[in-house]
Amino acid sequence: MDGNTRHFKKTRIAPTPSGFLHLGNAYSFALTAAIAQKSGAKILLRIDDLDRDRIQKEYVQDIFDTLNFLEIPWHEGPRNMQEYEKEYSQVHRMDLYDQALDQLREQQAVFACSCSRAQIRMQNPDDVYQGTCRKKGLSLDASEVNWRLRTDDSAELAVNTLFDRTIKAALPEAMRDFVVRKKDGFPAYQLASVVDDIHFGVDLVIRGQDLWDSTLAQLYLAGVLHLETFKGNTFFHHRLLTTLGGHKLSKSAGDNSIRYLRQHGRKAADIYAIIGRVNGIADPVASFEGLGATLKQI
Repeated sequence: MDGNTRHFKKTRIAPTPSGFLHLGNAYSFALTAAIAQKSGAKILLRIDDLDRDRIQKEYVQDIFDTLNFLEIPWHEGPRNMQEYEKEYSQVHRMDLYDQALDQLREQQAVFACSCSRAQIRMQNPDDVYQGTCRKKGLSLDASEVNWRLRTDDSAELAVNTLFDRTIKAALPEAMRDFVVRKKDGFPAYQLASVVDDIHFGVDLVIRGQDLWDSTLAQLYLAGVLHLETFKGNTFFHHRLLTTLGGHKLSKSAGDNSIRYLRQHGRKAADIYAIIGRVNGIADPVASFEGLGATLKQI
């Protein structure tokens, strides 16, 4: 990233409070802050909390604790638990999600599916949906059904990247007829994320390489909903931090959590130093600004 860096209005940090945040989350947050600082973008804190069965207050509090500990700034969004619950939880935006779902229903772009994850896995060990309910004609108002988007595997999607390159790709098999409304009546992640980014005016999305398929699904959905603004967004998919064995970090790995490291005497500079070493950065890294100075190496 050089002096020709493009300028953006807003990016976001969007954790899910389903566990204590780990080193990989810290890396993503720090990288977002560094790119935002270089590009002039404001940072929104958006807490993705629609998976109601997995959300716990201690995990929400951990988000605030981690960001403050790492001295990562944000300009919009909740500053504490009270603001989150009163104003910024996604449950306060259900009307926006329902409007998008109603539009999809009116366009006949969705169908009801009663398949469970176990049934899908029985048909395909890679959990790829086989279109089982596409022609069953199940009622969208039935209980215990997902709403799936009717997708066209041949559609070409354009992803605008941070470095002025547009990547053309088809919707991956894993996102065939993806879910937009869950059996509990709540919107699925792909739909909520698109609606939120439009609502808050986000034009730069920074996320891990593991969410590449989600980016394609969201661009596809934006096309169906005629959300041209979202299709014009810029995306940056960063590499993932891994364990010594090369596995993706998980929120269940307690010794990699920022909370664990903080409780065992690690300082913010220690966390950044670990991130720098894992990324093979030669110069010492002690802050998100320091990480930003090495972006050419990432």
